[in-house]
Amino acid sequence: MLIKSRAPVRVDFAGAWTDVSYFADAFGGATLNAAIQFHVRGSLDAHEDEQGVAGKLVSGPSGKYKAISDVGMRVQYESTIPAGSGLGTSATLNVVWLSLVRRSPVTCDEDRMQIAALAYDIEKVLGIIGGKQDQYASAMGGINLFEFNGDQVRCHRLSLPPESVRALEESLVLCYTGRSRLSSNIHEHVWGNFRAGRRETVDALFTLRDSAYQAKEVLESGDIEALGPILSTQRECMKALHHSTTNEMIEELVEAAAPYILGGKPCGAGGGGCLLFMAKSARDREALVSELSRRRLTLLDLKFDFEGLVVTQQ
Repeated sequence: MLIKSRAPVRVDFAGAWTDVSYFADAFGGATLNAAIQFHVRGSLDAHEDEQGVAGKLVSGPSGKYKAISDVGMRVQYESTIPAGSGLGTSATLNVVWLSLVRRSPVTCDEDRMQIAALAYDIEKVLGIIGGKQDQYASAMGGINLFEFNGDQVRCHRLSLPPESVRALEESLVLCYTGRSRLSSNIHEHVWGNFRAGRRETVDALFTLRDSAYQAKEVLESGDIEALGPILSTQRECMKALHHSTTNEMIEELVEAAAPYILGGKPCGAGGGGCLLFMAKSARDREALVSELSRRRLTLLDLKFDFEGLVVTQQ
């Protein structure tokens, strides 16, 4: 029996950090993100003489992962997503792994939500500090507002007309800085400030949460350009959470991009990885791409993924 699984990573537009239990359990969190067509792929080949699972996960070149067992089962993973990208690759890997060991097709959103919840639970058991949006974005696909309150997660799908989807894709520029970072270290700094009651950090978290609803409203109204300033709000709030969410390189890149953009932000926890920009126009987008290319950054072709987790069995 051969089972194959594929799940996308995501870009986060608004509300990041408020999906972490420290904040969400007390105040309720909300994020708006979009799955994109960069995937973690996995396969599980179970033999008839299967007796158990044993193996290890190793990282290879170009961000590839492989786990192999020679006891009745062979499991492999692969991804070409840059390491430390801020696109939620680690959570997506857990989603793919769980969908493989589940050994049955994913047929509905209820299945996807259940797998996402289990993927988060794995990280929680391992003591990894992080939020829930990556797992749910990967499993569900599309553009979604997620609400988090304790163990409860609600998914609100945005049903945008094709022209709005196309306009959004054509205005966004996603680039990889070439500098990976450990999001867990940044999380420790941010939540240390939160537990200490630092007012600037607490206020920024509430602004981040509310901005997710604002982003949903502007996208559903068709006012795509209004998302730009919301992206920049994320960046300013992230800086208020802790200075480690940015650095001199990120600030220089944002300054260089400023003439061409409506807004922009680091992806995920920040501190490196990918940056997301919204260009003012098609001409400005070309100029921005030229500027980023001149700086030898890796440009990633951003297209949305509306399928989410896909599992097939042969």
